[in-house]
Amino acid sequence: MVIEKMNISDEELAVQNKNGGSRIKNQVHWARQYLVDFGVIDNSARGIWSLTPYGEKLEIINHKHALEIFDSIQSSKRKNKSKSSDIADVDRIELSESDMETSEDSDSPGDYQSALISLLRKMPPSGFEKICQRLLRESGFKNVKVLGKTGDGGIDGEGILEVNPLLSFKVLFQSKKYGANNSVQAHHVRDFRGAMQGRADKGLIITTGSFTKGAKAEAVREGVPPIELIDSEALVELFEKIELGLKPVKTWEIDQNFFAPFYDE
Repeated sequence: MVIEKMNISDEELAVQNKNGGSRIKNQVHWARQYLVDFGVIDNSARGIWSLTPYGEKLEIINHKHALEIFDSIQSSKRKNKSKSSDIADVDRIELSESDMETSEDSDSPGDYQSALISLLRKMPPSGFEKICQRLLRESGFKNVKVLGKTGDGGIDGEGILEVNPLLSFKVLFQSKKYGANNSVQAHHVRDFRGAMQGRADKGLIITTGSFTKGAKAEAVREGVPPIELIDSEALVELFEKIELGLKPVKTWEIDQNFFAPFYDE
C-alpha cells in the first residue's frame, strides 16, 4: 500500500479535505488517475493495478521530471477540452496545492465513496451493527448474528465462514462507527482479542474510521490469533464488490485523444 510504503504518519492521515475524506487517500487516487492518463498503469482486473509495457520502461529521474509529466498531462487535457468545445488557445495550467484540493473535492471519481461513508457514520450504532451483519452475510458468512449485549468485551456479533465443505471457522466481529478523525488503537485490538479468546477461531474489526499503525501491528502480532481489520476504504470496496446499497451506473466517456487528430485536417 502506498501509504505504508511511504511511511505516512497517523497525523497526516487524519488531515481531511473539504468533503470530509482523507486528504492523503484522495491525493493517492488522483495520482493513480494521472498515471492511467499518462499510460503508465492500467486496471486490467477489478482492484488490480499493473504497469503497462510503457510504464515498465519509463524512468522517473527526479521530482522535477515527475512534475513535468504532470504538467504535460494537464496541458493535454486542456488542449483536448479546447478542441472539443471549439475554444481557441488555452494557457498552460499550473495547479497549486490548494487548487488541486479544490479539483479533488469537485471532480473526484470517488465522490460516491465519501457519500457512502458519510451515510454509515450517521447511522445509530445498532443500525451500523445490522448493516455489518448484512455485509457479512452477502460476503458468504453463514449464521451471522448481532449479539446486542453490553459488557461483552466489545463483541457485536458472530458468524461462520465456510472455506469449503470440510473446513469452516467461527468468527466474532466488532463494529466501530467512527468519524474521519477517529482511529482504532492498538489497545482496542488487544481488548477485542482478549474478549474472543476461547470463543472463536477468527476475529474481525470493521470501522468507518481508520486503524493506527500500532493497531495494524497488534492485529498480526506473532504468537496470538490474527485479527482482520476493515477500515473505511476497505469497507467501501466490500460494498462495491457485492453491490450492496450501490447501483452500478453505465455511462460513456468521450475519448478526446481519438478525435483530436481530426481537428488538424
